[in-house]
Amino acid sequence: MNRGPGDERGDRVSSGRNSGGPYTGEHLQHVAFPLGGIGAGMVCLEGAGAISHVSLRHHPETTHEPLMLAALHLKQAGDASRSWARVLEGPVPRHKPFRARGDGENIGSGSGAPMASYGLPRFGEASFEAHFPFATIALRDPAIPVEAEIVGWSPFTPGDSDDSSLPFAALDYRIRNVSPDPMSGVFSFHSANLMFALGGGERRIRAMRGGFALVQQAGQDLPSAEGSFAAWVDDPETRVNARWFRGGWFDPITVVWKGIEEGSAPEAAPYSDGHPGSGASLSLSFELGPGQERTIPLRFAWYVPRSDLATGSDPAETHRPWYAERYADLDQLVDDLKRRDAELRKRTALFSDVFHDTTLPDEVVEAVGANLAILRSPTVLRQADGRLWAWEGCSDRQGCCSGSCTHVWNYAQALPHLFPDLERSLRETEFGECQDEEGHGTFRAPLPIRPATHDFHAAADGQLGGVLKVHRDWRISGDAAWLARLWPQVERSLAYATRTWDPERIGLLREPHHNTYDIEFWGADGMCSSIYLAALQAAAAMAEAVGSDPTPYRELYQRGRQRVEQELFDGEYFVQRVDWKGLRAPPPTEAAAGLWNVGYSPEAEELLSREGPKYQYGTGCLSDGVIGAWLARVCGVGEILEPEQVRSHLRAIHQHNLKRDLSSHANPQRSGYAFGTEGGLLLCTWPKGGKPTLPFVYSDEVWTGIEYQVASHLILEGMLEEGLEIVRIARSRYDGRMRNPFDEIECGHWYARALSSYALLQACSGARYDAVERILHLTPAVPGDFRAFLATAGGFGTVGVRGGEPFLGVRSGEIPVEEIRYRPAEASDG
Repeated sequence: MNRGPGDERGDRVSSGRNSGGPYTGEHLQHVAFPLGGIGAGMVCLEGAGAISHVSLRHHPETTHEPLMLAALHLKQAGDASRSWARVLEGPVPRHKPFRARGDGENIGSGSGAPMASYGLPRFGEASFEAHFPFATIALRDPAIPVEAEIVGWSPFTPGDSDDSSLPFAALDYRIRNVSPDPMSGVFSFHSANLMFALGGGERRIRAMRGGFALVQQAGQDLPSAEGSFAAWVDDPETRVNARWFRGGWFDPITVVWKGIEEGSAPEAAPYSDGHPGSGASLSLSFELGPGQERTIPLRFAWYVPRSDLATGSDPAETHRPWYAERYADLDQLVDDLKRRDAELRKRTALFSDVFHDTTLPDEVVEAVGANLAILRSPTVLRQADGRLWAWEGCSDRQGCCSGSCTHVWNYAQALPHLFPDLERSLRETEFGECQDEEGHGTFRAPLPIRPATHDFHAAADGQLGGVLKVHRDWRISGDAAWLARLWPQVERSLAYATRTWDPERIGLLREPHHNTYDIEFWGADGMCSSIYLAALQAAAAMAEAVGSDPTPYRELYQRGRQRVEQELFDGEYFVQRVDWKGLRAPPPTEAAAGLWNVGYSPEAEELLSREGPKYQYGTGCLSDGVIGAWLARVCGVGEILEPEQVRSHLRAIHQHNLKRDLSSHANPQRSGYAFGTEGGLLLCTWPKGGKPTLPFVYSDEVWTGIEYQVASHLILEGMLEEGLEIVRIARSRYDGRMRNPFDEIECGHWYARALSSYALLQACSGARYDAVERILHLTPAVPGDFRAFLATAGGFGTVGVRGGEPFLGVRSGEIPVEEIRYRPAEASDG
């Protein structure tokens, strides 16, 4: 991988850490790398090697850090006086002892961190490096004659949704003797029984081959409490102690640590009477000659077959995870994982190797890889029939903003390329259970997925974006029959949109229209009207493909394009023409009656008379102001507006909205996303004046999902350096010192909008595969020879230019290409 243009400036904003490099020192403070399957639950591997964020029960548990530790006892052969005992972790991040933990007992921040391993000896130095889906921690200590390495991974293979959805995490511990003396060692792993749900049934521990299972039975009135967690090392020499010392205070961990210090490897069956004890351990003895190393493969799996999770009105049942339909119980799951361990690792490593075998700028690869972790987080669920359902993000103890929200998932571009079957399941829900006979789309699907209640506005950007995403998913899959099945619903959806927001069929959305900012825009705006134009163009192409008449869509598009370019472009960027009089909608005060998101106090009514409806942007420079042109590009629709006007708008965003230091920026909204001396791309600015007293409610904030949308659009339009600068600034905020590099927040952890980062791959490489026409389009933004990752519905590989000629190297599956349409970067506009 290469540093992109402007390396010096990029290094300055990253405050000492280069993109793509290891996290060390202060940058380890908040690193937590998700492990687990798509929609299957998660544990996090922290930068120093601890396990945290243990979220196995189909909802986030960001403060759940049960007592879990791997440890090492070493003894120099022939000299009993030379022995060492260490937790296989680096220094404890400074904030952790003062953080509340939700370990079933809700340990407070001022409790002194009981039942944690923070006070036990450990390695003195750590570094963390991510090559998604792998994370590697190097542990060093000059006082210890070994070096240690931890490699964390979970199965992740594009095109194989099932193997990528397993409730499974792997930690490979590699111990290397760096001394001139032979060493004997004992590796051990210890865990308290982390399966605890208040109101659940009996908790117990059982031994299994190579490890142990921590179990809780269902409660009489809480069937969702049933769950189990397994830890094992698949080696016949592994010894299992399923009976921790029973006692009060700190007795169990005190006895566990004594055994680690002594190098013991006890083997004991579970208690047959009384309390089952609070945890279990496994251990494996080994010998190391000078320079030799040993790898111990520690594995985790979990099985929680039911949940108490349901959204929407009148649910008859609760969410049941996909894996519970595939596996009858934990034992069947573990047996399958043991049998296929090597294969799963090999296929995951192939993806990782191909993904990282690239010359694209490091900041791009880091942004894409870091945000793929969202797919492993509790943001995403996969129900028993295999369909995907998702939150927008995660609160600490529950999902945030339900229902695979269409106007947020509009931005997410990773899933349709990596796991297109899962993405198509979102379309099937969107145009199936979530659409009524009139074409109204509920932008939040209920869980379990079932017919939705239609009791709120449709979201204009979400509903129109759905039309574009059907076009994208059809082009990616090449599945004409799938398109034909969905087309009647797509047609009905677009008819509803036109009838509701453009009843005069002028090609602009003038009537009030709900959108991703959780308010309604009154009057035509560049943001939603550009999505409308893109949807009309997509509909025309799909209509032609299924044998329908595309003419009405093309004619309406042409009328709309002319008006957008003439009426909404102010000479520099696209604006909103606020309009609330003479519309078919009732006045704003009446339209807002009974709604949660907009209300009119007497003071607000006075503002209405002077300025118009609350929460508009008017003359502002909106970072999403021409998002329809971006969606058209990434969804394979092509150009929808005058290219120079689009480029002018993007240049204005870069000039006015990108702040390299926010110290002087006033943000009365949610400031935690970016503040102080940090930089960021503001959602909107008013460089020519005219900022409303009450602009739309998030206008002064910084969202990484929009930063990546704008950055990738700039790059698509030939402005590579401007786009990369935004990426570097965004990632500099997530450098581990204050925020987790693998958890970009926006109204919640692991926020889905940040998956817009995947569009950076398409933007930089210019690669887009059309499975309908079997054409590989290649219009790179990076000059000269390059190579980059490409995923399609049929396979993945490396695409690029070598010796001035385009190439495609397929590494997995098939990508049938009949033509490569290559346009070198030098010939790109911009």
